Amino acid sequence: MDKNFRELLAGYIDGELSQVEREALEKELAANPELRAELDDLRKIKKVTDMMHYADLPDEIWENYWRSLYRKLERGIGWIFLSLGAVILLSFGLFEAFQALYTNPDNPLWLKLGVTGVGLGAVFLLVSYARERFFAHRRERYREVMK
Repeated sequence: MDKNFRELLAGYIDGELSQVEREALEKELAANPELRAELDDLRKIKKVTDMMHYADLPDEIWENYWRSLYRKLERGIGWIFLSLGAVILLSFGLFEAFQALYTNPDNPLWLKLGVTGVGLGAVFLLVSYARERFFAHRRERYREVMK
């Protein structure tokens, strides 16, 4: 059996083959019972794996996890670093976007400072707004009612 046809079987089952590959494989499947048997085996495996899923943890385990001090600390620290990183990257992006303004000696200092202030303010407000929306979403008023 041609090794290339074996490699195409998974793509055939998942519908990922091109028209030419699919037609060539179907032609080979019609002529090769060993390849058809392997395709049937792969279909059985796919059927079983499609029915598999992770078991959910009991609610009391999740409640203990969400109350833990370590989780609260790591989330807080994570948000601090995410916010600072976003501010730095967005500020750098603004600097690159307005570099022509900053490097041109004909532009007055007050214009450069004004654009810098507006840009940095926008960056901080954007990060603050994103954090606020996430905070409000996590504390949905009716979350307990919908359970």
